[in-house]
Amino acid sequence: MGPLVAALYVEENGCYTDDIRFDAWTITRDARKYPGTLPVIAHPPCQLWIALAAVNYVRWGGEHNRPGNDGGKFKAALEAVNKWNGVLEHPAKTRAWAEYGLVRPEWPGWKQSGLGWVCEVWQSAYGHRANKATWLYYRGKRRPFELRWYKNIGAYQIGCYDYRGPMRNKPTLSKREANATPIAFREELLKLALYSVK
Repeated sequence: MGPLVAALYVEENGCYTDDIRFDAWTITRDARKYPGTLPVIAHPPCQLWIALAAVNYVRWGGEHNRPGNDGGKFKAALEAVNKWNGVLEHPAKTRAWAEYGLVRPEWPGWKQSGLGWVCEVWQSAYGHRANKATWLYYRGKRRPFELRWYKNIGAYQIGCYDYRGPMRNKPTLSKREANATPIAFREELLKLALYSVK
């Protein structure tokens, strides 16, 4: 039995790479060249699409830091989902959504957007130790099924210190753990990708 789903832009030695159900496209493969025909779970890089991208560009400069200048990775991921079906994941409030004409999700539930559906889901509902609000774009043969629509408050935080005071701060996760996809969330994305082609 071969892979069931193509997992695009995933971490080296992450939760997709040692699982035979996934054709894992890590940094060493160029996921922009994914030829099909499997349904897709796409995790395109987000660093140049978040709010801090503009701050970092002002601070450091350089074309490689220009917000949105990801070498066409988000665009290719979106095209792969639209062509082969599946799901694309990006941080909540990503600027890529507006750039590519996707509708902003409303909480809770799925909302139609162009060829597919969008939603916001918290990865803490699937075991992440931080909140990790996430936006999904789904394309499939039918409406996507319902997810875990609740906001578990994580005991940890991702990223920098909260300047509103020490009572607002939580222990900070390592970059690797912050970026990691919880196994339960991976399984939900797998179910979505497989459901998209039924």
